Amino acid sequence: MTGEQTDTGAFRGATFTGVDLSGATFRDCDLTGVRIVASEVADLLVSGHGGQAGRVVVGDVDVTALVAAELDRRHPERVRLRAMRSADDFRAMWDTTVRLWSGTIAQAERLPETARHERVDGEWSFVETLRHLVFAVDTWVGRMVRDEPTPCHRLALPPTDYPARATPELGIDLAATPSYAEVLALYGERCAQVGAAVATVTDAELAQRRARPGLGCGVAFGR
Repeated sequence: MTGEQTDTGAFRGATFTGVDLSGATFRDCDLTGVRIVASEVADLLVSGHGGQAGRVVVGDVDVTALVAAELDRRHPERVRLRAMRSADDFRAMWDTTVRLWSGTIAQAERLPETARHERVDGEWSFVETLRHLVFAVDTWVGRMVRDEPTPCHRLALPPTDYPARATPELGIDLAATPSYAEVLALYGERCAQVGAAVATVTDAELAQRRARPGLGCGVAFGR
């Protein structure tokens, strides 16, 4: 069986013996409890784990904490992020986030326009990533904090597992092909919105829970 398998539970609990899965990609899949036994795993790449989303055992060695510790060593801001409790902590973390993203954008500025729109290994391009950050701000600040009924910008990009058929009701145009400059300006506007929200948030507000219908989420603004 070749091609793309999407939105199916047909393989739940299945056993694959002597099957060639070389080069396969699993994206937005539930791999909880998956076992790989006596199989060739050269160049096996697992991304997005971060040592936080469940236990991973390789050769009877639990590598979960090892992965988390190494990522914390490489990116010490992860430790500060998990330790956030007060409004001042949020403000300090936002300053760190802005600094880190400023460096990333500076790197992108040195690339040609085509490179900013290029996908690598099936991952989003830099422009698409910025569009997704716009969606994140529209969801968290626009909807959850400001209670805007239609917070999403036309160029926002929802997660890959968000049903494409549902995006028109959000006012999102998945077929849009904006320029890098256009998306960067929009990203800048959304960063300003987050900065304004973080600048005025109080410890009491962080303790509140806000559920808003319409975007499939009901979460706390703070923690």
